[in-house]
Amino acid sequence: MEQTNAGDMRPPNGAATQDFDVSVIKADITKLNVDMIVNAANNTLLGGGGVDGAIHRAAGPKLLEECRTLHGCKTGEAKLTGAYDLPCRGVIHTVGPVWRGGGSGEAESLADCWQNALALCVANGAHSVAFPSISTGVFGFPVELAASIAMETVAAFFRRNPQCGLSVTVAAFDERTKAAYERALQQQLQPE
Repeated sequence: MEQTNAGDMRPPNGAATQDFDVSVIKADITKLNVDMIVNAANNTLLGGGGVDGAIHRAAGPKLLEECRTLHGCKTGEAKLTGAYDLPCRGVIHTVGPVWRGGGSGEAESLADCWQNALALCVANGAHSVAFPSISTGVFGFPVELAASIAMETVAAFFRRNPQCGLSVTVAAFDERTKAAYERALQQQLQPE
């Protein structure tokens, strides 16, 4: 498992800023020992392909049973379920936008996914969370843009909640995605 870690977000010049604990790794999100994992779900929350299918398979049938009681989820929103057979405490399901060329509010919806999932973590006492690259699979969102939006949203969240004590991990599926999130994270570490 390869990792890039921002630690406490100290810019290259050494000036300390608020706590900002973010790492980027290439890993199977279903195997990570964190409090919460985020599922890049579809609107039904009833499982699908990619990370959504992998999470449902790893969690077992009780996750699907609970998801049926939630009656879906709107794009940009997030809902919490139990983790069942996963090693984490809970699964946060968020529905990312389908890429339609960038003029249909996709960036705002993707930022909402990250913001709402982070808020659910804090509201439920989580100290660690792992995210996949939301919307960059079958939903077609460009990886570089998604990574930039995600890291900007995480940085803004930490600025607004400097004492939240949350550790964020991005669990990339492949090297290309990992590299995109590493670049976006480094951009957030640059002094203003």
